[in-house]
Amino acid sequence: MALFRMITFPNAKINLGLQITGKLPNGYHTINTGIYPIPLCDVLEAVPSKKTSFASSGIEIPGNPNDNLILKAYKLLKRDYPLPELDIHLLKTIPMGAGLGGGSSDASFMLHMLNEEFQLFLDDSILEEYAAQLGSDCPFFIKNKPAIATGTGTEINHLDLDLSGCHLLVINPGIHISTKAAYAGTSPQTPKIDLKEILESKDFELWKRSLTNDFEASVFDQHSELVDIKAKLYDSGALYAAMSGSGSTLFGIFSRPADTTDFEDTKYFTKAMPL
Repeated sequence: MALFRMITFPNAKINLGLQITGKLPNGYHTINTGIYPIPLCDVLEAVPSKKTSFASSGIEIPGNPNDNLILKAYKLLKRDYPLPELDIHLLKTIPMGAGLGGGSSDASFMLHMLNEEFQLFLDDSILEEYAAQLGSDCPFFIKNKPAIATGTGTEINHLDLDLSGCHLLVINPGIHISTKAAYAGTSPQTPKIDLKEILESKDFELWKRSLTNDFEASVFDQHSELVDIKAKLYDSGALYAAMSGSGSTLFGIFSRPADTTDFEDTKYFTKAMPL
Protein backbone atom coordinates (compact mmCIF):
# COMPACT_ATOMS: atom_id res chain seq x y z
CA MET A 1 0.00 0.00 0.00
CA ALA A 2 1.42 3.36 -1.02
CA LEU A 3 2.21 5.63 1.90
CA PHE A 4 0.89 9.19 1.79
CA ARG A 5 -0.91 11.62 4.02
CA MET A 6 -3.27 14.29 2.77
CA ILE A 7 -4.20 17.33 4.86
CA THR A 8 -6.22 20.45 4.10
CA PHE A 9 -7.88 23.26 6.05
CA PRO A 10 -11.52 23.90 5.02
CA ASN A 11 -12.52 27.45 5.90
CA ALA A 12 -15.83 29.06 6.82
CA LYS A 13 -17.75 31.85 5.06
CA ILE A 14 -20.03 34.75 5.92
CA ASN A 15 -22.98 36.07 3.95
CA LEU A 16 -22.91 39.75 3.07
CA GLY A 17 -26.56 40.45 2.36
CA LEU A 18 -29.04 37.68 1.61
CA GLN A 19 -32.13 38.24 -0.51
CA ILE A 20 -34.76 35.51 -0.88
CA THR A 21 -36.02 36.06 -4.40
CA GLY A 22 -38.46 33.23 -5.12
CA LYS A 23 -39.77 29.76 -4.41
CA LEU A 24 -39.57 26.91 -6.92
CA PRO A 25 -42.23 24.23 -7.53
CA ASN A 26 -40.01 21.67 -5.78
CA GLY A 27 -40.11 23.74 -2.59
CA TYR A 28 -36.56 25.11 -2.86
CA HIS A 29 -36.02 28.85 -2.62
CA THR A 30 -33.95 31.05 -4.91
CA ILE A 31 -31.59 33.55 -3.35
CA ASN A 32 -29.17 36.34 -4.12
CA THR A 33 -26.30 36.66 -1.66
CA GLY A 34 -22.73 37.84 -1.30
CA ILE A 35 -20.39 35.21 0.12
CA TYR A 36 -16.97 35.96 1.58
CA PRO A 37 -14.43 33.35 2.79
CA ILE A 38 -13.06 33.81 6.31
CA PRO A 39 -9.98 32.30 8.04
CA LEU A 40 -11.85 30.10 10.51
CA CYS A 41 -10.89 26.54 9.59
CA ASP A 42 -11.48 22.86 10.24
CA VAL A 43 -8.65 20.36 9.69
CA LEU A 44 -9.27 17.48 7.28
CA GLU A 45 -6.80 14.66 6.72
CA ALA A 46 -6.75 11.24 5.07
CA VAL A 47 -4.31 8.32 4.99
CA PRO A 48 -4.37 5.00 3.11
CA SER A 49 -6.40 2.20 4.66
CA LYS A 50 -7.67 -1.29 3.92
CA LYS A 51 -11.21 -0.02 4.34
CA THR A 52 -12.63 3.49 4.00
CA SER A 53 -13.76 5.04 7.28
CA PHE A 54 -14.61 8.47 8.67
CA ALA A 55 -14.19 9.84 12.20
CA SER A 56 -14.15 13.27 13.76
CA SER A 57 -12.98 15.08 16.88
CA GLY A 58 -13.40 18.58 18.27
CA ILE A 59 -16.96 19.91 18.09
CA GLU A 60 -19.32 16.95 18.15
CA ILE A 61 -21.05 16.22 14.84
CA PRO A 62 -24.54 14.79 15.39
CA GLY A 63 -25.94 11.95 13.31
CA ASN A 64 -24.47 8.90 11.62
CA PRO A 65 -20.81 9.42 10.54
CA ASN A 66 -21.61 7.47 7.36
CA ASP A 67 -23.92 10.31 6.33
CA ASN A 68 -21.22 12.98 6.59
CA LEU A 69 -20.79 15.14 3.47
CA ILE A 70 -17.05 14.44 3.42
CA LEU A 71 -17.68 10.74 2.96
CA LYS A 72 -20.37 11.51 0.38
CA ALA A 73 -17.86 13.66 -1.53
CA TYR A 74 -15.35 10.80 -1.53
CA LYS A 75 -17.95 8.30 -2.74
CA LEU A 76 -19.14 10.71 -5.43
CA LEU A 77 -15.66 10.84 -7.00
CA LYS A 78 -14.96 7.16 -6.37
CA ARG A 79 -18.04 6.34 -8.44
CA ASP A 80 -16.24 7.80 -11.48
CA TYR A 81 -12.53 7.38 -10.65
CA PRO A 82 -10.41 4.55 -9.14
CA LEU A 83 -9.70 6.09 -5.74
CA PRO A 84 -7.99 4.02 -3.00
CA GLU A 85 -9.54 3.20 0.36
CA LEU A 86 -8.93 5.95 2.92
CA ASP A 87 -9.05 6.54 6.66
CA ILE A 88 -10.51 10.06 6.90
CA HIS A 89 -10.42 12.27 9.99
CA LEU A 90 -11.90 15.73 10.60
CA LEU A 91 -10.97 18.07 13.44
CA LYS A 92 -14.15 20.16 13.72
CA THR A 93 -13.71 23.75 14.92
CA ILE A 94 -16.31 25.62 12.81
CA PRO A 95 -19.63 25.68 14.72
CA MET A 96 -22.28 23.38 13.30
CA GLY A 97 -25.50 24.60 11.68
CA ALA A 98 -24.41 28.16 12.27
CA GLY A 99 -24.69 29.80 8.85
CA LEU A 100 -20.92 29.54 8.35
CA GLY A 101 -20.91 26.77 5.72
CA GLY A 102 -18.54 24.49 7.60
CA GLY A 103 -20.00 21.18 6.40
CA SER A 104 -20.18 22.40 2.82
CA SER A 105 -16.59 23.61 2.98
CA ASP A 106 -15.41 20.25 4.35
CA ALA A 107 -17.04 18.41 1.44
CA SER A 108 -15.69 20.74 -1.25
CA PHE A 109 -12.18 20.70 0.19
CA MET A 110 -12.36 16.90 0.11
CA LEU A 111 -13.14 17.05 -3.62
CA HIS A 112 -10.21 19.42 -4.15
CA MET A 113 -7.81 17.30 -2.10
CA LEU A 114 -8.70 14.09 -3.94
CA ASN A 115 -8.45 15.84 -7.30
CA GLU A 116 -4.95 17.11 -6.56
CA GLU A 117 -3.54 14.05 -4.79
CA PHE A 118 -4.71 11.54 -7.38
CA GLN A 119 -4.19 13.80 -10.42
CA LEU A 120 -7.75 13.57 -11.68
CA PHE A 121 -7.19 16.82 -13.64
CA LEU A 122 -10.73 18.07 -13.02
CA ASP A 123 -11.07 21.82 -13.58
CA ASP A 124 -13.09 24.05 -11.26
CA SER A 125 -16.23 23.93 -13.40
CA ILE A 126 -16.32 20.13 -13.17
CA LEU A 127 -15.63 20.20 -9.44
CA GLU A 128 -18.45 22.72 -9.02
CA GLU A 129 -20.82 20.29 -10.75
CA TYR A 130 -19.84 17.56 -8.30
CA ALA A 131 -20.11 20.01 -5.39
CA ALA A 132 -23.63 21.06 -6.42
CA GLN A 133 -24.73 17.45 -5.95
CA LEU A 134 -23.67 17.65 -2.30
CA GLY A 135 -25.32 20.93 -1.22
CA SER A 136 -26.18 24.47 -2.22
CA ASP A 137 -23.23 26.12 -0.42
CA CYS A 138 -20.68 23.60 -1.71
CA PRO A 139 -19.89 25.08 -5.18
CA PHE A 140 -18.75 28.38 -3.60
CA PHE A 141 -15.90 26.63 -1.80
CA ILE A 142 -14.39 25.25 -5.02
CA LYS A 143 -12.94 28.63 -6.05
CA ASN A 144 -13.29 29.89 -2.46
CA LYS A 145 -13.22 33.56 -3.49
CA PRO A 146 -15.67 36.42 -2.87
CA ALA A 147 -18.76 35.72 -4.96
CA ILE A 148 -22.40 36.44 -5.64
CA ALA A 149 -24.46 33.26 -5.39
CA THR A 150 -27.83 33.07 -7.12
CA GLY A 151 -30.42 30.46 -8.03
CA THR A 152 -30.59 27.93 -5.20
CA GLY A 153 -27.12 29.14 -4.19
CA THR A 154 -25.21 26.97 -6.65
CA GLU A 155 -24.74 29.61 -9.38
CA ILE A 156 -21.47 31.35 -8.49
CA ASN A 157 -20.31 34.65 -10.00
CA HIS A 158 -17.23 36.76 -9.25
CA LEU A 159 -17.52 39.56 -6.69
CA ASP A 160 -14.86 42.29 -6.79
CA LEU A 161 -14.48 42.78 -3.05
CA ASP A 162 -11.35 42.75 -0.91
CA LEU A 163 -11.75 43.20 2.85
CA SER A 164 -8.10 42.60 3.70
CA GLY A 165 -7.02 45.11 6.31
CA CYS A 166 -10.37 44.79 8.08
CA HIS A 167 -10.98 42.64 11.15
CA LEU A 168 -13.80 40.22 11.85
CA LEU A 169 -15.56 39.21 15.04
CA VAL A 170 -17.73 36.09 14.83
CA ILE A 171 -20.24 35.37 17.59
CA ASN A 172 -22.27 32.16 17.78
CA PRO A 173 -24.56 31.90 20.83
CA GLY A 174 -25.30 28.22 20.26
CA ILE A 175 -28.94 28.77 19.32
CA HIS A 176 -30.21 26.18 16.85
CA ILE A 177 -32.07 27.76 13.94
CA SER A 178 -34.11 25.42 11.74
CA THR A 179 -33.42 26.37 8.12
CA LYS A 180 -36.91 25.18 7.17
CA ALA A 181 -38.47 27.34 9.87
CA ALA A 182 -36.28 30.30 8.90
CA TYR A 183 -37.46 30.10 5.29
CA ALA A 184 -41.07 29.69 6.44
CA GLY A 185 -40.89 33.10 8.10
CA THR A 186 -39.83 34.92 4.92
CA SER A 187 -41.68 36.30 1.91
CA PRO A 188 -39.73 36.00 -1.38
CA GLN A 189 -39.65 39.21 -3.39
CA THR A 190 -37.83 40.86 -6.27
CA PRO A 191 -34.75 42.67 -4.88
CA LYS A 192 -35.09 46.45 -4.63
CA ILE A 193 -31.32 46.99 -4.55
CA ASP A 194 -28.36 45.89 -6.66
CA LEU A 195 -26.53 43.68 -4.18
CA LYS A 196 -23.35 43.39 -6.25
CA GLU A 197 -23.11 47.16 -6.75
CA ILE A 198 -23.58 47.87 -3.05
CA LEU A 199 -20.99 45.29 -2.00
CA GLU A 200 -18.40 46.43 -4.50
CA SER A 201 -18.80 50.04 -3.30
CA LYS A 202 -17.22 48.93 0.00
CA ASP A 203 -19.17 51.84 1.49
CA PHE A 204 -19.92 50.57 4.98
CA GLU A 205 -22.42 53.35 5.70
CA LEU A 206 -24.32 52.26 2.60
CA TRP A 207 -24.04 48.65 3.76
CA LYS A 208 -25.58 49.58 7.13
CA ARG A 209 -28.50 51.34 5.44
CA SER A 210 -29.18 48.91 2.59
CA LEU A 211 -27.48 45.54 3.05
CA THR A 212 -29.88 43.18 4.80
CA ASN A 213 -30.26 39.48 5.46
CA ASP A 214 -33.90 38.56 4.78
CA PHE A 215 -33.76 35.87 7.46
CA GLU A 216 -33.11 38.37 10.24
CA ALA A 217 -36.66 39.69 10.59
CA SER A 218 -38.28 36.35 11.41
CA VAL A 219 -35.30 34.82 13.24
CA PHE A 220 -34.80 37.91 15.42
CA ASP A 221 -38.50 37.86 16.32
CA GLN A 222 -38.02 34.37 17.73
CA HIS A 223 -34.63 34.98 19.37
CA SER A 224 -34.27 38.45 20.89
CA GLU A 225 -30.79 37.53 22.13
CA LEU A 226 -29.59 37.84 18.53
CA VAL A 227 -30.89 41.41 18.37
CA ASP A 228 -28.82 42.22 21.45
CA ILE A 229 -25.67 40.67 19.98
CA LYS A 230 -26.01 42.67 16.77
CA ALA A 231 -26.53 45.87 18.77
CA LYS A 232 -23.44 45.08 20.87
CA LEU A 233 -21.38 44.60 17.72
CA TYR A 234 -22.29 48.09 16.56
CA ASP A 235 -21.75 49.51 20.05
CA SER A 236 -18.27 47.94 19.95
CA GLY A 237 -17.44 49.86 16.79
CA ALA A 238 -18.41 47.50 13.97
CA LEU A 239 -18.50 49.13 10.55
CA TYR A 240 -21.11 46.56 9.55
CA ALA A 241 -22.84 43.74 11.42
CA ALA A 242 -25.29 41.05 10.31
CA MET A 243 -26.41 37.46 10.69
CA SER A 244 -24.73 34.92 8.41
CA GLY A 245 -26.98 32.64 6.38
CA SER A 246 -30.02 31.47 8.33
CA GLY A 247 -28.10 31.95 11.60
CA SER A 248 -27.53 31.92 14.44
CA THR A 249 -24.00 33.29 13.92
CA LEU A 250 -23.61 37.06 13.84
CA PHE A 251 -20.51 38.89 12.74
CA GLY A 252 -19.07 42.37 12.82
CA ILE A 253 -16.53 43.90 10.44
CA PHE A 254 -14.14 46.33 12.14
CA SER A 255 -11.40 48.69 11.04
CA ARG A 256 -9.22 47.52 13.96
CA PRO A 257 -8.82 44.30 15.99
CA ALA A 258 -12.18 43.66 17.62
CA ASP A 259 -12.69 43.93 21.38
CA THR A 260 -14.28 40.71 22.66
CA THR A 261 -14.93 42.01 26.20
CA ASP A 262 -18.69 42.32 25.69
CA PHE A 263 -18.91 38.76 24.38
CA GLU A 264 -17.19 36.74 27.09
CA ASP A 265 -20.32 34.81 28.05
CA THR A 266 -19.02 31.24 28.30
CA LYS A 267 -21.88 29.82 26.24
CA TYR A 268 -20.84 31.88 23.21
CA PHE A 269 -18.42 30.77 20.53
CA THR A 270 -16.39 33.95 20.01
CA LYS A 271 -13.61 34.33 17.47
CA ALA A 272 -11.76 37.47 16.37
CA MET A 273 -9.56 37.37 13.28
CA PRO A 274 -8.04 39.57 10.57
CA LEU A 275 -9.61 39.34 7.13
